[in-house]
Amino acid sequence: MFSGIVEDMATVVAIQHEQDNVHLTLRSPFAETLKIDQSIAHNGVCLTVVRTEGDTYTVTAMRETLERSNLGLLNVGDQVNVERSMLMGGRLDGHIVQGHVDQTARCIAIEDQEGSHEYTFQYDSTPEMVRRGYFTVDKGSVTVNGVSLTVCRPTADTFAVCIIPYTYEHTNFHAIKVGSVVNIEFDILGKYIAQYQSRLQELS
Repeated sequence: MFSGIVEDMATVVAIQHEQDNVHLTLRSPFAETLKIDQSIAHNGVCLTVVRTEGDTYTVTAMRETLERSNLGLLNVGDQVNVERSMLMGGRLDGHIVQGHVDQTARCIAIEDQEGSHEYTFQYDSTPEMVRRGYFTVDKGSVTVNGVSLTVCRPTADTFAVCIIPYTYEHTNFHAIKVGSVVNIEFDILGKYIAQYQSRLQELS
């Protein structure tokens, strides 16, 4: 479980393909504190540490993860937003994030707001996806590349988020351009409610 408050950025230093799996080795400031089997969110994707060595660690992404996220698009040298799992009894500064990315979205607009930046993203949407809770609501929560954010001006397949200077500088939002692909996780509470209502309709 995560909060969507990015701790740092890790740099991809090696990528190894093994059948349908991809092993990602990253350099991180907190790599030396990690243990095997520990969960780390990478651009919002929860992955398990399988190896550590000095200031680097390795995680494995399987086919399902690669198909639903932007991890398969990473190259050596790319920066990834990382967050270790929440500690019991700590403050929940963002919102409840599972680290289970639902799908990707594409940046379609960036607006400089004289200090902050507004990003607009577009994602695939179908009636079935809506029934599963894959949608955004005004002032609701959404996770973009692992960052907990508040939704602005949602439509059937787009939403905007505003990024303050600190977040812009300390996450990989500064590398996002029009056309960039990002990971999104919709609010888990909305997904439960949407699927509950869908099940009730099926039973009625």
